[in-house]
Formats: sequence, C-alpha cells, structure tokens
Amino acid sequence: MEAGLASGGTPIRVFVADNSPIHTQLVADGLKRDPSLQVIVPVSDCSGLVTEVMASDVDVLVISANLDDQPSGGLEILQELRTSFPGIRAVVLLHSSKRELIVDAFRAGARGIFSRQGSIEMLMKAVRCVHEGQIWANSREMSLAVEALANSRMVRPMNANGLNQLSRREMDVVRCLAEGMSNREIAERLQLSQHTIKNYLFRVFDKLGVSSRTELLFMTLNQSTPANWIP
Repeated sequence: MEAGLASGGTPIRVFVADNSPIHTQLVADGLKRDPSLQVIVPVSDCSGLVTEVMASDVDVLVISANLDDQPSGGLEILQELRTSFPGIRAVVLLHSSKRELIVDAFRAGARGIFSRQGSIEMLMKAVRCVHEGQIWANSREMSLAVEALANSRMVRPMNANGLNQLSRREMDVVRCLAEGMSNREIAERLQLSQHTIKNYLFRVFDKLGVSSRTELLFMTLNQSTPANWIP
C-alpha cells in the first residue's frame, strides 16, 4: 500500500479552505501533486463552510487562520466544527509566527500548524502526519503550546466555579447550550447573529479552559450550587 493512503488503500480526503478563492486553488493544485491525497475545495463562501466540511467526509482539513476578512475567522470555524465533530483533524495555515496566533490555533483544535513560508512538499507531509494521528509543529511552536497549557491549568479552573468568570451574556449562551440548543436556535432566542454566538462560545471555551461543547456541558451538569444559574 502506498505510504500516506488511508485505511483500505483509499486516498486521504483533504478539504482546503484558504483565505481567498485563488489561494485556496493554488494550495489545492499543489496538494493534488501527491497521488495519496484527494483534494476538495469549497463551492460556497465562508457562511456555508461548516456544512460543506461536515458533508464531505474529510480526513484532514487544511484551513487558514484568517478567513472571511477576519484574523481569526478560520479558527472560529474550526472551533464550531469541533463542537459537532470533535475528532476532526486540522492543519491551520498561519500568516504569522506570533505566540498568540500559534496558541490560539491549538486552542481552536488544530492538530498541526503550518507557516506560509513552508513548501508544498512539507505541507503534504504535514497532512499525512496529522492524518496518522501525529501533531505537526516545530520545536518553538510546540514549546509555546506546552507553556500556554501549563499556564492555563494554573489560572483557569476546570470546575463549576469557573462559570463566575463569565459575563451575563456569556452565561445566557451557556444556559441555552445546556438546553441542547444549536447556534441558530441560541441566536434566535437571544436575538443575535449566529456569528456573534460563535464569538461568545469561543470566548467561553477560552475562559473556562474547555475545548468542546461536551466538556462545557459536563462542567455545567456537575455544578454544586444551583444558584450559579440565577440571573
């Protein structure tokens, strides 16, 4: 079996979403040179990206941190995908090597991060490694991620008391989430846009040190004091 092929000898399905259609096509064309990769590109804009990825049965997502004219737009989309598909394996394309961006990419759920200064051959290798369950990052990037993890465990409580860190509006979102509501349903109840709800969830996850809806629900279900839910 050719190295890099998925189980059963089938190609690795890779979904590419860069920060513009032309960049997406350039990355996709480069990856297509690897016969072990089956490359998929979005047919809609960013508003339909989550639905497309979920419907494409992808093995690895290659996504830019910067999407929809927002510096962290891709990270927000990745975070949303992980709430429904926690096992998704993603390589995040970074336009900068700043510490904050590297840490935010891992917090959003990246299994690999890749600098735009890297070659397409190295990106191919990154995709194959992430598909095999490995982490792709250089020593500096990994060191920053480990340092952030260590610090977060000291300052972010992993228990119900951490809910006290949330603003009133963030608590409204968490209450809706605990009722099993989708982002669309939460947006309708609170009369906000779905994009705003995604931003609230992203901040809640970051404040509480959790990475998925499941972890957040576990936290709320194990509260010791019902008064935490009183407005």
